Amino acid sequence: MRLGVLDVGSNTVHLLVVDAHRGAHPMPARSEKTVLRLAERLNPDGRLSAEGADDLVRTVAEAKRSAAKLGCEDLMAFATSAVRDADNAGEVLDRVYEETGVELRVLSGAAEARLTFLAARRWYGWSAGNLLVVDIGGGSLELAMGVDEEPDFARSVPLGAGRLTRERFSSDPPSREEVEQTRDWLADEIAPVAKKIAKQGEPDRVVATSKTFRSLARLSGAAPSSAGPRVRRVLTEPGLRQLIAFISRMSAADLAELEGVSSSRAHQLVAGALVAHATMLALSRPELEICPWALREGVILRRLDQTDGEDS
Repeated sequence: MRLGVLDVGSNTVHLLVVDAHRGAHPMPARSEKTVLRLAERLNPDGRLSAEGADDLVRTVAEAKRSAAKLGCEDLMAFATSAVRDADNAGEVLDRVYEETGVELRVLSGAAEARLTFLAARRWYGWSAGNLLVVDIGGGSLELAMGVDEEPDFARSVPLGAGRLTRERFSSDPPSREEVEQTRDWLADEIAPVAKKIAKQGEPDRVVATSKTFRSLARLSGAAPSSAGPRVRRVLTEPGLRQLIAFISRMSAADLAELEGVSSSRAHQLVAGALVAHATMLALSRPELEICPWALREGVILRRLDQTDGEDS
């Protein structure tokens, strides 16, 4: 069957179309992205701005038309922290449904962590053993760990790259003082979660997902995306430490010129790198393996698991 997944994130609205059925590897057929930066369009009162809501409705409608033209049998639409954090989320979701017919489901942070974990588990298989998965989004940081497809531990904390950029940096590039203060603050914020993860036992494999981690790994010397998803890519703590010293002195415009960095996310790369580094230190992990599957693939796999096995 052909499925469409519409991911309404903090920065972009991403339509991923795949051909998939139970027991098979989902094959991407089309990917379309629209930059909305919804998280930056929350008013001081916590409500998503009228212009932001207008753009979201228009973008969802366009994605629905694209999915129909591409022959999708089902369109699974979900939103993460940007919509989740909006005080008028209910109003916005109602409007999206009324004007587009698309039911936009808001995922909780824990649900994000569980679905991302499912994707990583399916990618690496049972041989990965006790698997620890780390994911940095625009609004939150997700961590999950376990030996099955459903993690024993799943946690989401509001330490996303975009959120930290907005709340802790006042200049571009951030000042040295802001970087150092954020580094210390992150250590304190992540420590309690790291202690809970330590109680889950020693992981057999530790992996990271998301565009932020992929960009950081690429800038640290990992293979480019053109090498394919099955090439092993890693992010090391020494390499990330050196990278932070380099990119923290660069403006967002300059960062956007680097290979592997998208213009829509360049402004939050430094914050994302600081979150990644603080997480590695808190978990005592000198290396993270980059998993090519993440939340969207988890949503697809969960949908396929719910079929009767006759879809093709």
